Amino acid sequence: MIAIIDYGAGNIFSVKNALDFLGVESVLTKDKCEIEAADAVILPGVGAFPWAMGELNKSGLVATVKHEAERKPFLGICLGMQLIFEKGYEFSECEGLGLIPGYVDKIDSPDLIIPHMGWNRLEVNNKDCPLLDGLTGEDYVYFVHSYKAFTDNKYIASYVEYGSEVPALVHDGKFVYGAQFHPEKSGKIGLKILQNFANL
Repeated sequence: MIAIIDYGAGNIFSVKNALDFLGVESVLTKDKCEIEAADAVILPGVGAFPWAMGELNKSGLVATVKHEAERKPFLGICLGMQLIFEKGYEFSECEGLGLIPGYVDKIDSPDLIIPHMGWNRLEVNNKDCPLLDGLTGEDYVYFVHSYKAFTDNKYIASYVEYGSEVPALVHDGKFVYGAQFHPEKSGKIGLKILQNFANL
């Protein structure tokens, strides 16, 4: 069972539908007991970093999220990935969940359209990341975002080129993963990545 955390940040139903398509049992929940009982956790989200952290704090789930990420597979998607870092600088400085060292700031590519929106090829940085199992090296995924993670190279499993290297998939080497792209909107490749996560 995968718990998809419902904290009011949107994008939850498309993730649930993708898991349903794969035949992976999941539940949309904000209940601490359900999250603690799950085999894995997904933190989705669209919107602004400080607003999302505010919603997580109001829900009383921050401590639960941090605890569960230390002991079971945990995947942040899009805004959910950004929240796993220590700080975000969208509108103002805001403390994140601190699950992976680093921070989130605006994509600085004056010659390119922001938000970064569309399909980009994943460039593999760490072949040992299990979410990349079965990918070919010619794999495209779908992005919609204006901010990106700044973190040590050792945490970057894959990236895309958009004016500079943009971390696409991060991994702490233990239980925590983050996908800046939307696997639930990335066709067969995205479904493969979600299946790999479900198989952990």
